[in-house]
Amino acid sequence: MIPNQPLAKDIDPRAFRQALGHFATGIAVVTARGANDAVIGMTMTSFNSVSLDPPLVLFSVARSAWSLPAMQSAQSYAVNVLDDAQQHISDRFARASSDKWADVNHRPGLHGAPLIEGALAHFECAPYASHDGGDHVIFLARVVSFSATQGEPLIFFRGRYCRLADAGA
Repeated sequence: MIPNQPLAKDIDPRAFRQALGHFATGIAVVTARGANDAVIGMTMTSFNSVSLDPPLVLFSVARSAWSLPAMQSAQSYAVNVLDDAQQHISDRFARASSDKWADVNHRPGLHGAPLIEGALAHFECAPYASHDGGDHVIFLARVVSFSATQGEPLIFFRGRYCRLADAGA
């Protein structure tokens, strides 16, 4: 143990979350096909690359998320990296509702996971491993196909949406 290291009980969760918000991140919607061929999707900022060989990415899902069981049993995923014009899609998939897909143009990927039209990038993935991550489950996924287009990413910073243009880029 590191001397003077605070214990988890000494960390204020709200202050911790606020400090984490200082790390700007892109926004993705992870999609899959669940039981009875139902399409599922959820907004997340916890997506990043892990390995080039094999090509692995990770994302994490809250244990409280209604779609966690469907994600755990899915045979394929798609990570849809949102374009800066897709804030409405991020908002929609961030909420628990039954009509997330209404008016969202999408097509099935190679292995059935939905690809959202207009996304900046798509990563089609197969399950690789999952791990305990405290109040989240960490999913490692092997990339089997990907595509990317020109455009600008939708960014989340300090609890709000941003665009690269907002930062003077």
